[in-house]
Amino acid sequence: MNLRAARAIGKMDITNIVGDVVIRRATIADAGVIAAVRIDSWRTTYRGIIPDDYLDGMKIEESTAIWSRILSATSNAANVFVAEVDGEVLGFAAGMTLAQAKLGFDSELTAIYLEPSVQRAGIGRKLVAHVAAALASAGANNMLVWVLANNRPARQFYEMLGAELLAEQPFSWDGLELQEAGYGWRTIRVN
Repeated sequence: MNLRAARAIGKMDITNIVGDVVIRRATIADAGVIAAVRIDSWRTTYRGIIPDDYLDGMKIEESTAIWSRILSATSNAANVFVAEVDGEVLGFAAGMTLAQAKLGFDSELTAIYLEPSVQRAGIGRKLVAHVAAALASAGANNMLVWVLANNRPARQFYEMLGAELLAEQPFSWDGLELQEAGYGWRTIRVN
């Protein structure tokens, strides 16, 4: 039985069995599992922040198509990494250099999502470090990340990694009016 199947039937808490975590560049073949991780994470993390009907209406096929396009266009300026345990993808992170600086930052951590049961196991830190290293290799000097303002655990995660709060502002996402917070690392090295 794989980890995801065991978790789905309530047989184990993956957090307790996280062993060797392998971080690797994502391939187009990972699009479906990246989409599933993203949707699982959104539905758990954003309940009470984003309307339930939006979360419940997220479709794996649509998300897979988006990630297939992203992964087929990956270059040195954009990258996606996945975290695996025993060959199973349990999280991912993405980043890109910016053609135009935002708030004085030349690259952005564009996504980081983990299966809810493996959050707080150190995997997110490893993913952010890989994205930061890839962006630095592509010439980036610093890195920005946006987070929903009401997502306190994510904000604490970025603060723990040494990011500073830069701005809070309203934004529109797929017809939803939300509030976001921008954090940044003045140097690309993420602790």
